[in-house]
Amino acid sequence: MEERVFTDRGELVLRSRDGHFELISNGVFLMDTRSGRSERVLVRAALAATGPRPRLLIGGLGVGFALAEAVRTDAAEIIVVEVEPAVVAWHRGVLRRFSAGALDDPRVRVVTADLAVWLTGTSDRFDAICLDVDNGPGWTIVDHGTGLFRRSGLAMLREHLRPGGVLALWSGSAAPGFAATLNRLVGPVHTVRIPVERGRPDVVYVASCVGDDRHDLRGVRSP
Repeated sequence: MEERVFTDRGELVLRSRDGHFELISNGVFLMDTRSGRSERVLVRAALAATGPRPRLLIGGLGVGFALAEAVRTDAAEIIVVEVEPAVVAWHRGVLRRFSAGALDDPRVRVVTADLAVWLTGTSDRFDAICLDVDNGPGWTIVDHGTGLFRRSGLAMLREHLRPGGVLALWSGSAAPGFAATLNRLVGPVHTVRIPVERGRPDVVYVASCVGDDRHDLRGVRSP
């Protein structure tokens, strides 16, 4: 099974292989449904640093593991912003089981939009923002004119956090320079490395806004 769509960002392919699905952007592998450990850690680490019933924003739907983890929590509201309409449609069909049918959860609202564009048009603020777009700050497949990983993008994300909020970002590899920038613009950074079957570990960076001692990530461990 293979579905192929052409978007403003190029070609996007959903491919079935060996009982799993792969997302491929412009011929480059993005993610698949084989594990999802690091996506679950992304949400787990962010929400470990918030109070009860947090308001959560997830940037990027992907193959749905982050959203599936989020609906297992006590989050009061979960907003998912995904730029590709095809990805949202696939989660109402062949990818539904990987996002645990979460699109039907009454706490979940899916917005089909570019995340940075959407953020510039809203005053909404969140207890936690989880960013899972592209392959992270060190290796982007799509040329993000939005610049979410740049200083201006991080500052904008920071503005949409409630006092004491948490910004968590997934990366396909370590990016020490980015972590230092994140520390300056948002707050103290905790790094979680998730071993993968082959290659360098995935990395989750969790930045907590200064001034709220609720944020203690020492209990978060990679699976």
